[in-house]
Amino acid sequence: MIKKIGYNDIKDVISILKTLEYVKSTTFGLITPVKNVLEKNLTSLSRFNIRSPITICYAYSENSWHNSQKYHIMDNTQFFYDTELADLEEKSKIITNELKKNTKQDYCKLAKKLIINGTGAFTFIIIGKDYLVLGKDPLGIQPFYYGQNESHFIFASNRRIFWKLKINNPKFFPPGNICIANNSEIKFISVKKFKIGYTKSINLNASNILLRLLNNSIRKHLKGINSCAVAFSGGLDSSLIAFLTKKYVKDIQLIHVSLAENPEIEEAKKAAKILDLPIEIFSYLETDVQETLSKVLKIIEEPTPLKASIGIPFYWVAQKTKKIGFDVLLAGQGADELFGGYKKYLDLYLSNGNEKATKKMFNDILQMHENNLARDMKICNYHGIALCCPFLSTKLIDFALKLPIELKMEKNPNSLRKLILRKVCYNIGLPSIIVEKPKKAIQYSTGVNRTLIKLAKNNKIKLSKYIENKFSN
Repeated sequence: MIKKIGYNDIKDVISILKTLEYVKSTTFGLITPVKNVLEKNLTSLSRFNIRSPITICYAYSENSWHNSQKYHIMDNTQFFYDTELADLEEKSKIITNELKKNTKQDYCKLAKKLIINGTGAFTFIIIGKDYLVLGKDPLGIQPFYYGQNESHFIFASNRRIFWKLKINNPKFFPPGNICIANNSEIKFISVKKFKIGYTKSINLNASNILLRLLNNSIRKHLKGINSCAVAFSGGLDSSLIAFLTKKYVKDIQLIHVSLAENPEIEEAKKAAKILDLPIEIFSYLETDVQETLSKVLKIIEEPTPLKASIGIPFYWVAQKTKKIGFDVLLAGQGADELFGGYKKYLDLYLSNGNEKATKKMFNDILQMHENNLARDMKICNYHGIALCCPFLSTKLIDFALKLPIELKMEKNPNSLRKLILRKVCYNIGLPSIIVEKPKKAIQYSTGVNRTLIKLAKNNKIKLSKYIENKFSN
């Protein structure tokens, strides 16, 4: 946060950090251009005098993945970043070399270099004497917002901090941008943008290229990792990720969640057996949905029925991942947007043609950080889980945007969609029971959406109102 006039008060910092106590934090951090403080409780932190208009404060859970937060000190400048596992060593080398320089222009160059060369999810903040240089990965995987009131410019990873400061409508930090901020203004500079650009010559070996890119993404995510879990539905995306992950990690655990007596449970067991991987099945009751809903709404900070119905089963996956002793979770986020998995894309393709359907998929990719990723990352962060999304590597996204729509779906109302992914699966030897399984969204396959509608009906109100009431409470 940046105080527009004067210095930040430690009381303001403590007040903000109190909003983060729900994450079961055991350590609270305070960073200024010249100070680094870590304390076990807010009472100890409150003794420090800030004497700076620039202050970074954060809550750190001992349950969190240990590489998720780091900082480097260089004279009157500090570097703080929150990163996923991918390319961690490469990022650290770039940072260490570039921090030997000490002008704002040099740090802006460093920020641009990190965004262009970085892989996976990351947010970073360079803290100068009277300015900040901030940056975000090109897809905006980790949630990050900005806003202002009369006294402060605020940057934060959750909305409740803004609400505490009476900033009701914080904006998402634009992905692939750096921001230069001081006590009088904030300025965004776009560094990396995704673009649609067809390459006809790619058609002949597209599936082989895709397999190589996905393998590379998984390998980078799991470098140095001995064990991981996979969010597993038994469908195309999760089966492909699980199959490829076997090459890089010996200790793999598939995790499947669902309402009790759901037929999807048996299908997941069959797929796990085919893959020759262990699977943990966790089944839930209607009362569990009701109880989890309030927790999820508090974490995701949005009273949206769709996000809640997806967030509940994903909360269960992250919770159980941690409970059975894993810190890293792989999931198939992004595959449907990149390769045309949703029926709405096929409907648009049939009714309005190639251009409209392609544009819709592209826009959904650009909005993924708002519509899906912020929810999923907040849930995993709450449980201290490192969420890895192999389909969301920058190189793989750039490649997918070059593919013609004919490689993703047929102009046929009965098309299974994601054709190129299915071809990859066939090429590596996965059987048709997995490859040809129709797409079924998690909120439907787990039975959560049906249960939420039933709960709302029991209360004699619409689902949207039921969710809003729970959120308000």
